[in-house]
This record gives sequence, C-alpha cells and structure tokens, in this order.
Amino acid sequence: MQGRAKPNQERSTKPEMRAWQRMLSGRRLDLLDPSPLDIEIEDIAQGLSRVARWNGQTTGDHAYSVAQHSLLVEEIFGRLFPQVTIDQRLVALLHDAPEYVIGDMISPFKAVVGGDYKAVELRLQQAIHLRFSLAPAVKQELRLQIKRADAIAAYYEATVLAGFSQSEATEFFGRPRGIDPQGLDLTPLPTQSAHVEFLSRFSALDEQRAKG
Repeated sequence: MQGRAKPNQERSTKPEMRAWQRMLSGRRLDLLDPSPLDIEIEDIAQGLSRVARWNGQTTGDHAYSVAQHSLLVEEIFGRLFPQVTIDQRLVALLHDAPEYVIGDMISPFKAVVGGDYKAVELRLQQAIHLRFSLAPAVKQELRLQIKRADAIAAYYEATVLAGFSQSEATEFFGRPRGIDPQGLDLTPLPTQSAHVEFLSRFSALDEQRAKG
C-alpha cells in the first residue's frame, strides 16, 4: 500500500500560476516582481491607448483612453506649476502607467479590492520609474501636485464626457481652481492617434531631458 503523499509533494503536482504578461515588444513582464528591463515605452503607449477611462461610460465615437488622460494631467500639471523640472513632468505623464498592465480600475472598486491591488500597482510604478531613470519613490510634495492636476482632469472629464453634473463632480473631485478649461482638448481620439500622441509627448520630454 502506497503511503500518502506529503504536502510538499502534493503542491509540486499543481501547475504554477502564471504571473507574467507577454507584451507586443516580446517582453515578458512579471506582475509580482517586475523588472525595469522588461518595460518598454512602446508597450506602455500600446496598453494605455487601449484602456478606457470611466469604464468606457463616456460620450463620443471612441473611448477616452488612459493615454489621453495622462496627456491631459501632464498639461494641467505644467500649467499649475510652470517651474517644475522635465523629470517631474515625466512623472506626471507616467502617473497612471501601471494601468497598461492592470487596467484602469475605477476608484470604488479599488477601495473594495484593497491593499493587494495597491501593492502590485506600486511595484509596477517603481519599476517603470527605474526604467526611465526617474526616482522610484515620488516625494510627497510632487505626489500632491500631480494628484491636484489629476483631480482637475477628472472633474472636466466627468462633466464633459461622463455625464456628471457640476455639483456631483465637485463633490467627488473638488472644484477646479487655477485652470481654465479653455484649450483643454477632451475629444476622445481613435486608439492609434492616442498611442502616437502619448509616444510623441514622452519622446519630446525625454529629448529635452537629454539636452540638459
């Protein structure tokens, strides 16, 4: 009579859970232990241009993508704080970059999921920053500045695209101060256009940084 398998033997027969994603660049990104070497800006642009803000509940012929939102936040951030460095503008542009892998989870659902989601998001953000020679940890002052720009962007997206009343948007995001919506382009772009614009803005900032 054969003896009962030991616990470690039983576990060894189970297939390992896949925790990586293959990117179009050919990279395999480990979601639990992401390496900066497996991160490419083309993959980020590809993913963000295809992830819809507001779970796709927006007006227009196209989804309003996280790539467009990222461009909007970086623009507002630059208007609010014109003396910021190029590195800081890159941090603003990449503030939602982990969503190229994990998607844009709306805030109410993030609250339900809790800490595990935030931990994965933070590890991805740190790896992305290291890949592009940015400080892995965002200082409190900069984080709050980007959060302010993000809230202003969310207010205008909510009222222009997502069907929120001004009073409802104010309740959730605060009333925008210091930024006139004039000149902010909130027209949802086709996927490829959003992809190209995101890559173009990243390249422009990166070239400015290289020139010193």
